[in-house]
Amino acid sequence: MFGTGREGAGLIFPAPWRKSHIGIGEGVLRLWFDDAPSAVRPLRHGARKSAAPPPPQKDGGGFIERLTRTAGEGGEERPPRQRWHGIDNDLSIPETNARRMRRAGRRSRWWRGRWAAMTSARLPDAAPANWVDRHAPERLRPWLKLGRFDRPTGIWLLMLPAWQGIALAAAMRGAWPSPRLLGLFAAGSALMRAAGCAFNDIVDRDIDGRVARTAARPIASGQISIGGAWVFIVACSLVSLAILLSLNLMSLFLGVASLALVGAYPFMKRITWWPQAWLGLTFNWGALLGFAAARGGPASASVLILAAGAIAGGAEVSLFTPGLPWAALLLYASGIAWTLGYDTIYAVQDIEDDALAGVKSSARRLGPRAPRAVLAFYAASLGFALAAWRIGGLGWGFLPPALLYAAQLAWQARRLKLDDPALALRLFKSNLLAGMALFVAIIAGHWRG
Repeated sequence: MFGTGREGAGLIFPAPWRKSHIGIGEGVLRLWFDDAPSAVRPLRHGARKSAAPPPPQKDGGGFIERLTRTAGEGGEERPPRQRWHGIDNDLSIPETNARRMRRAGRRSRWWRGRWAAMTSARLPDAAPANWVDRHAPERLRPWLKLGRFDRPTGIWLLMLPAWQGIALAAAMRGAWPSPRLLGLFAAGSALMRAAGCAFNDIVDRDIDGRVARTAARPIASGQISIGGAWVFIVACSLVSLAILLSLNLMSLFLGVASLALVGAYPFMKRITWWPQAWLGLTFNWGALLGFAAARGGPASASVLILAAGAIAGGAEVSLFTPGLPWAALLLYASGIAWTLGYDTIYAVQDIEDDALAGVKSSARRLGPRAPRAVLAFYAASLGFALAAWRIGGLGWGFLPPALLYAAQLAWQARRLKLDDPALALRLFKSNLLAGMALFVAIIAGHWRG
């Protein structure tokens, strides 16, 4: 409502509990709040640079800011701007340069504190005692969080299928898995997961800002620029490529092919209700890669150097790699079904936010049927794992740990509740035990007694 009076004009914006007033007079802008109903508060004409601040209102309260005009009337000399700040109608003296400098210093200290709070704040799905928040230097924390090093569950879930593939290839020969390969795939999984998460955050930066669980991620919150994130991705990818070049040629081909899966994943949640299935294709690719690497053979870097030399000498070069057996493909299928189950559980945390942001997920698609669907996914995972055991010719030592794998998955499906995101996160993290149980089962299967 707008009102005028002999001494000025004013605007009233009514609210249920109080009225707020904005008054405009000659050269004066004032804002105040009034807890009691009130008519328009008139403003004084004639306020000038040299005028003393007006006396406090008796029945008002709140924040008042007074600004005098910086231009005079009729071509008079332009007076300098003066500013008053006051709380509860207690107006202070005009602000001096020294006071402005002190306020600027306070803002600088506030921003440094705000930045420290952002870089040190624990992300919602990170462990309370994660090593990044506790021990990492403050300047490195945003970069480590960009690569999800504060949440190692994802590293394990990417690494375990690769370890299972290495163990399967060794068990089919009646041998133990190579510690060297296990170490290389552990490092490669951490690096490629970091690169994939950074790429995902670049693509999803607008969506992440609208989802409570992801709003504090380094890119969405502005702690890391897009260019910096790309540098991070390239650095992680180059180290991962060096690891691939130390493996055989089939491993190199599979590793390069996985980039198509990694690059397409962030867009799946926009075009399909089943991005969790695509994540299963991506995260369990390591089962094929690990199986291929465990077969042995010369390093791909050496093969490529020899091939390049032969081509330069005018020779015709053909490169061949052996195919993958059905046991390896069945293990890959088992991992896809496993990921479809545990990532549906993970998506339960974001059902409401995903609906508001327009993001698709299996949890939203399934709704109340999600617990039964997760149980079906896990049953399929167990079935494919048993098929890999039989076709791969593994021993009976596979079965006791496999029963633990089945029991752990069934426990997750039975406990899942759509209205309990905290429980969903705990169930998701418990898949470390499930994946490790299947890894141990495959190792134990090399005994054929």
